[in-house]
Amino acid sequence: MEEIQMYLDDAADKMEAAVQHVVTELAKIRAGKAMPSMLDGIKVEYYGVLTPLNQVSSITSPDARTLMIKPFEKTIIQDIEKAIINSDLGLNPQNDGEQVIINVPALTEERRKELVKQVRAESEKGKVSLRNARHETLHGIKALKDEGVSEDDIKWGEEEVQVILNKHAKKIDELIAHKEEEIMTV
Repeated sequence: MEEIQMYLDDAADKMEAAVQHVVTELAKIRAGKAMPSMLDGIKVEYYGVLTPLNQVSSITSPDARTLMIKPFEKTIIQDIEKAIINSDLGLNPQNDGEQVIINVPALTEERRKELVKQVRAESEKGKVSLRNARHETLHGIKALKDEGVSEDDIKWGEEEVQVILNKHAKKIDELIAHKEEEIMTV
């Protein structure tokens, strides 16, 4: 029974990590207002190394439609602009010699629908991770049969894995529903 519990704890940890990954990815998808987290996936060439934007600059949002990026070194302003233009965010940065300014446009209906598709794709990736964790755990639990663990304990372990998966899948569904509502609210 202890062996099964170890597998269940490991599955719960992996599934929680999958949920947290979905949370992180959803934070990068903009829902209409300017947020510094929108730029989390952007990396800038800094002394020959791709470095996350938030490690080479400070990013602020003075209002709901503007992002200001103040690099720690002015020499990388063009690199920051290039990285933002080359990203799939659809933003148009401008610089004033001191900082990069991004005016975040209001979302069109078409763009909102694209973002919802992106959110659903992240949801599916998260659920695939959950199913993979369940598969690994079930495989491990079934292997315990050779070590003399009873069939009843193995059956219980298999049922518990499904309970854990359902709980985490529900969390992902709630996150997705909230994000979709956020995106579709004008």
